[in-house]
Amino acid sequence: MRFDLPTLPAEASALRGEVRAFLQDWAPRWTPEIRARSWMGFDRAFSEALGARGWIGMCWPRAYGGHERSFLERNVVLEELLAAGAPVGAHWIGDRQSGPLILRLASEEVKRRILPGIAAGTLAFCIGLSEPEAGSDLAALRSNAERRGQGWVLNGRKIWTTFAHKSDHMIALVRTAPAPEGGPRQAGLSQFLVDLTTPGITIRPIRDIAGADSFNEVTFDGVELPADALIGAEGKGWAQATSELAFERSGPDRVLSSFPALVDAVEALRGTGGAEQTVGRMVARLHALRGMSWSVAGQLAAGGLPNVEAALVKDAGNSFEQALPERLRELFHAEDLPEGLRRLLDMLAAMAPTFSLRGGTREILRGIIARDLGLR
Repeated sequence: MRFDLPTLPAEASALRGEVRAFLQDWAPRWTPEIRARSWMGFDRAFSEALGARGWIGMCWPRAYGGHERSFLERNVVLEELLAAGAPVGAHWIGDRQSGPLILRLASEEVKRRILPGIAAGTLAFCIGLSEPEAGSDLAALRSNAERRGQGWVLNGRKIWTTFAHKSDHMIALVRTAPAPEGGPRQAGLSQFLVDLTTPGITIRPIRDIAGADSFNEVTFDGVELPADALIGAEGKGWAQATSELAFERSGPDRVLSSFPALVDAVEALRGTGGAEQTVGRMVARLHALRGMSWSVAGQLAAGGLPNVEAALVKDAGNSFEQALPERLRELFHAEDLPEGLRRLLDMLAAMAPTFSLRGGTREILRGIIARDLGLR
């Protein structure tokens, strides 16, 4: 494993300043609860404002609504959005995963129909992976699509589908052929672009411990899909889906989920004394994790596929951002904890258990790392 730091393009510093200035106009509208949710917050108006600035689909060709900027410039924007606790959920999945997949593998008609809407912040996406009896064992999924005339018919269920009830489309991984007897269970899986307004789709929100209904169960009952809903090659869905994981697991969202609380805590502690060593350790660890995340970003920008490094970033980053809220709370007497910071920490405490679930559980990640080290 390697974690060499990339050289940022000259435009990165100016871009960071532009994003910070833009966020200053929006920040007064965000409550502590919104800032704690960050990329789990859904605000179409904010996403559309970002799209108007050219900060969604930044690396895509202009022909599809993109802006042909570098992957590292995109990472600068992501960092600033997360550091501010901006509600980016309305475009996050489309920009990070679904859009790049469509750009790489979809038909020309689908690219021109879908990608400009993602880049403009007007089309929201969700991911259809987990199922009620499959969980992290995606190869055990049962949802299926069968050929019918020129198209497909989709049946089955997906669960823990973030923002399905607010999204326009889903990329779903389903079975299109039985797994070969004695062969890999991952064979026979394919990916489909699903318009969530299609008849036969039922979406039921699932309320989480924080009181939000961002998760959902999605049922497909005889859903008819056109021929070009198939993304990529039939039966190659597993390889396509797993190729996206380095992008999902290594980004700043795996390090900065609790960062707004650190900023507010440092401000509240300013001039009080006594917490310098503890805060210094937190910042030093964050600095190391941020460097690891940037290293993976550099490898991805160069065309690499650092899946193991990304798994390590996510595992170590999740441990840090899960522990941070309570460690910050310990620095204050209850009566000295500012109201805004208290609300921020309360929301983060409710959300923190999800940090190590989204994008792959800790056990899955450590299995990947152990295989690379020859330990299993």
